[in-house]
Amino acid sequence: MKNQTVRFITIVMDLLIINFSFILAYIARYVWQWLIPVVFAEPYSGYVSQQIILTFLLILTFSQHKVWRRRRGESWIDEISRIISATASGVALMMVFTFFFQPVPFSRLLLVWALVFIVVFIGFARLIRRWTLRELYRRGKLADRAIVVGSGEVGRGVIRTLLARQDLGFRILGYLGDGQEENLGSGRIPYLGDIHDLEKVLKSEQDLHTVFIALPDDMHREISNLLRVCRAHSVRAQVVPDLLQMSLNRVEFVNMSGIPMLGVRELRISRFGRLIKRLIDLALVILLSIPALILTAVIAIAIRLDSPGPIFYTGRRVGRKGKPFSMYKFRSMVLGADEQKQALREHNEKDGPIFKIKDDPRLTKVGRWLRRSSLDELPQLYNVFLGQMSMVGPRPPLPEEVAEYKPWQRQRLSVIGGITGLWQVSGRSDLTFDELCLLDIYYIENWSVTLDIRILLQTIPHTLFGRGAY
Repeated sequence: MKNQTVRFITIVMDLLIINFSFILAYIARYVWQWLIPVVFAEPYSGYVSQQIILTFLLILTFSQHKVWRRRRGESWIDEISRIISATASGVALMMVFTFFFQPVPFSRLLLVWALVFIVVFIGFARLIRRWTLRELYRRGKLADRAIVVGSGEVGRGVIRTLLARQDLGFRILGYLGDGQEENLGSGRIPYLGDIHDLEKVLKSEQDLHTVFIALPDDMHREISNLLRVCRAHSVRAQVVPDLLQMSLNRVEFVNMSGIPMLGVRELRISRFGRLIKRLIDLALVILLSIPALILTAVIAIAIRLDSPGPIFYTGRRVGRKGKPFSMYKFRSMVLGADEQKQALREHNEKDGPIFKIKDDPRLTKVGRWLRRSSLDELPQLYNVFLGQMSMVGPRPPLPEEVAEYKPWQRQRLSVIGGITGLWQVSGRSDLTFDELCLLDIYYIENWSVTLDIRILLQTIPHTLFGRGAY
């Protein structure tokens, strides 16, 4: 019902834009006289019938090109390409119609302007729709309720994608374990039981939209039973293929002298990608160096006046491929804070190897503000300059945390850590450790310059408002 409402609003808006664009094309042709001047301005009333016919033709071509079928995860560029193709087809049909019936008045240039305006305005409307839906999904509105069946590599792949891509419009209620992997822990993605509990879950959950079945290939019988249960409860089921028990974007096709073979890509960013990422990091460090130095001077004075001790804190962290390095931060705690950690262990509010306390008594007054604003991490620009860290990447872990990693969680160490990342713009300290790892692995699998830019831009409001930071 939610998708039908969005689709109905989209169709109505598109039809309004099509007719507005036709009127604007008439104005551009006869009032503004763009490109080619006219001797006599034809009255608009002579074009009303052509406007109606073009609208009808575009309804047909938009339907044929599935412009109004919303595809989850489709890029804006791909959506615009379909809109261009559908609009051009409709305008071409209109020109064929005018060739045979030769209406008076008629202007091919007017139709060209109509094509341009329709594409531009509908394209802009799609951007607004994407932003609006993304904000609604982020606030838990209009998103389709879903569960994931499977806790292996494929199941974790689905969960990390849905966690990272809130714009897909799914709200994960939890997951069912398949008994073949360790559970993912609690948090926003709670454990609901095993695969045999699906029917009980479907009966208890109201308005459940989708069940993602992500089980190993050797569980054919279980998959068939799960599909039968979903059909019986009129719930949509999506089966995720377990190709080599890996994420599909990690499977590569190789043609060896006519012999087709499937291989598995290593979970890493390519050498060329690392070079581009390094150049961007250096450019940002140079750009931020002067304001960073000014802020450093102000923060240093505040720390010195607030509490005794050094201005900077140096902590041991684990980098790419398990290589340790020294990470720099502004000191935000009292002297001897590390020695007090064991005594506070029972107050830890995080699962897994991470140690976090929301109202940590070791924080100084200035330190609490630094943590909220994330300015305690400003000295890490020096780590970026040294090549030990990146502007965007997984959170650099402590050596004692890495010692407790499960095998699948170690995948996040295949790239260097970052000052910010998907974990920061998706909840920061509100995330469970498993969710943090899933987001990091998704980032590595789907890295691109565009993704880094998006994360950097999203970090700004999260930092300003201190969302999930402590």
